[in-house]
Amino acid sequence: MDGHGSTDNGDITLERRASVSMILVHLDLKGAPPKVSYLAEVFPLFSALGATGILIEYEDTFPYCEELQPLRAAHAYSPQEIREILRLAQINHLEVIPLIQTFGHMEFVLKHSAFAHLREVLSYPNSLNPHKDESHQLLQAMIRQVMDLHPGVRWLHIGSDEVYYLGEGEESKKYLSETGLAVEDLFMCHLKKVAAHVVSTYPGVRPIAWDDMLRSASAQTLTDSGLAQLVDPMIWDYTPNLEVDNRVALINKYSECGFKKIWLASAFKGATGASQQLTHIGHHLENHRRWLQVMQRIPPNILQGLAITGWQRYDHFSVLCELLPVGIPSLAVCLQTLKNGCYSKEVAASIQDVLGMSHLDTENYSSEASGSFPGSDIFTLITQSIFYLKTPTQDLLEKNRIVTGWFSPYHRKRKIIHPIMVQQIEPEAVSLLSNWTFVLEDLHAALLKIFPAVTVEEWMEEHLLPYYLQLQQLLQDLNSALENQT
Repeated sequence: MDGHGSTDNGDITLERRASVSMILVHLDLKGAPPKVSYLAEVFPLFSALGATGILIEYEDTFPYCEELQPLRAAHAYSPQEIREILRLAQINHLEVIPLIQTFGHMEFVLKHSAFAHLREVLSYPNSLNPHKDESHQLLQAMIRQVMDLHPGVRWLHIGSDEVYYLGEGEESKKYLSETGLAVEDLFMCHLKKVAAHVVSTYPGVRPIAWDDMLRSASAQTLTDSGLAQLVDPMIWDYTPNLEVDNRVALINKYSECGFKKIWLASAFKGATGASQQLTHIGHHLENHRRWLQVMQRIPPNILQGLAITGWQRYDHFSVLCELLPVGIPSLAVCLQTLKNGCYSKEVAASIQDVLGMSHLDTENYSSEASGSFPGSDIFTLITQSIFYLKTPTQDLLEKNRIVTGWFSPYHRKRKIIHPIMVQQIEPEAVSLLSNWTFVLEDLHAALLKIFPAVTVEEWMEEHLLPYYLQLQQLLQDLNSALENQT
């Protein structure tokens, strides 16, 4: 770690304590959107731990209507629920910033036949064609509907990260060829147009955009673009080995190009694997330690705030990763590290007290998980299923020498088994299946209290049911093979 010093009790000390006035918790709702009743439980916790705002990425869970009705998922929030979320945020002193994707990550829009003709590359639904007037009419309608339900917001995040395949569409190829411009110019032109619409239509609202598509642009290009007058960049980096010098240089570059305010973005979950189910707190803690070092070395007045992202899917089509309740201990560590400017034994003890946890393991995936925070039962059950059920089941099916040596797929297909081998396999399989049954029932019930049924079905089917079904099939094959011997 690139710390500036440490003490024997594990405290991280800083030469100049970094601070950030606005700390946002990012809610990625394009997968596993929590019920409003659960948000009512966790918003007070977010606030108590040091959050000052919520960055809400609705995607298809926003109640789009009229011509945008196809964008609305069956389990989307209602307008009344959105208003209740905003009320809950307000009473917990959490400022809300909505996030709308306006360029890349537009799969939830462009997958629909009604909007497929607005794709940058017709085969891929991820990026919007910036040349069509209809594309901008679409974005303006999306922005209008979201803003109508969020009166009084001071910022609007307009996304714009990872605009893959930009410049590869036929209209873009022709445009770039005729003008001699680069892809980055094409990106900045679209971003400027969207930001200008927000600024002109909603006075007092400042657009925010992810910065990754701007990073490689020269200082002169950025200055000449005029973006600094319209948008604040949000620099994201979720890695534990974040290059401090590189990020400081990038912030200084943006400052020199006229950007008055910069946002940063870290992560508390959803950044270590598309199908990750448990959160490695140490990964995210180290990421925040590095960001604190960056904050030490930049002018304090340039930093507007930091968003702690919690991705629920890598994109619209990917699987669900760590659920929000599983990531709450990590979020608590990240929030308190930012609030205190360090992570120490005293900070850890305070977090454990707030979460009702007897032990907080930042270095490993905790196998002794427990707590009293909202959703802690889900945290415990998922942890137990992975350590005490999934791993032993995999070992039985794939590594047990009796199963692999005497009851292989060849044997199972032909119902061949030595009867004595049934006695070697069956007791462990029956015991595991019984344990799976109890955990699956409890977890299913716990998940339904917090998430829509469609989310529960997806998560269970993706992450746990395959192991249960494989065990069930093994026992059925054992019985069939044994009957075949008599």
